[in-house]
Amino acid sequence: MDRTRFFVRVAALYALAGAFMGSHMAGGGGLQLSAIHAHILVVGWLSLFAFGIYYKVFSIPKDSKLATAHVWTSFFGVFGLTTGMWLYYTQPIEGLGAFNTVFFIVGGTILLIAFLLFAIMTFVHGAFISEDP
Repeated sequence: MDRTRFFVRVAALYALAGAFMGSHMAGGGGLQLSAIHAHILVVGWLSLFAFGIYYKVFSIPKDSKLATAHVWTSFFGVFGLTTGMWLYYTQPIEGLGAFNTVFFIVGGTILLIAFLLFAIMTFVHGAFISEDP
């Protein structure tokens, strides 16, 4: 899998979703979803895009299990956090309050693990992170 392409493409989808949500809120005059909008843009667009650039700029080994875990926890964590946040704040289906809360918490926890894996990776693969050619 091309990690850079994957992250940049998924980030582009989050950018589109966040921009659409922002324009919808601006047009409708309601800011009820502003926290969700912000998280879609920050963790969905900016973080995933930054991770994609990281994999492009630094030659992290393709067979790194740590990098593979980082990619998938990032993907599922962002999806879980943003979708869980939307479910939690909008409660679109009555009677699923506990499910929505758990979905939100699990998604956020997976994303936190992704950021922890990223921090660990910068030390484990530190030899590949350098200004030297």
